[in-house]
Amino acid sequence: MSIVENRKAFHDYFIEERYEAGIALEGWEVKAIRGGRSSIAEAYVMVRRAELFLIGAHITPLPTASTHVTPDPTRTRKLLLNADEIKRLIGKVEQRGYTLIPLNLHFNKGRIKLEVGLGRGKLKHDKRATEKEKEWNREKQRLLRSR
Repeated sequence: MSIVENRKAFHDYFIEERYEAGIALEGWEVKAIRGGRSSIAEAYVMVRRAELFLIGAHITPLPTASTHVTPDPTRTRKLLLNADEIKRLIGKVEQRGYTLIPLNLHFNKGRIKLEVGLGRGKLKHDKRATEKEKEWNREKQRLLRSR
């Protein structure tokens, strides 16, 4: 079940591979995400010392957050993946010019997971072609329905 999607990612990037990663979260963050108070629109994934981190994801704390914890809504969160997957991703990002993009925050068996996409940036003419194709598909559907 999806919690938050990053729709802009599909507009700006060609997504070639997808990976599901766990996230190291604190208790107040889990409660806030379950309450629907999260955003990954401006977030990105960065590689540091053979580890992956989610940077820029905004999780607004609930007003009933604990008094002894000072919540930081945009703190850096570690992503949890298999070591082989991390090595493969790091290799592609460093050598071939790919980018890691957070696509979707969702539940899997009661746990919060992040879907990370390996993508290449679209150029302006690629975005135009994609938009033109979407419009043509909509027009085809309208024509088929009108018959």
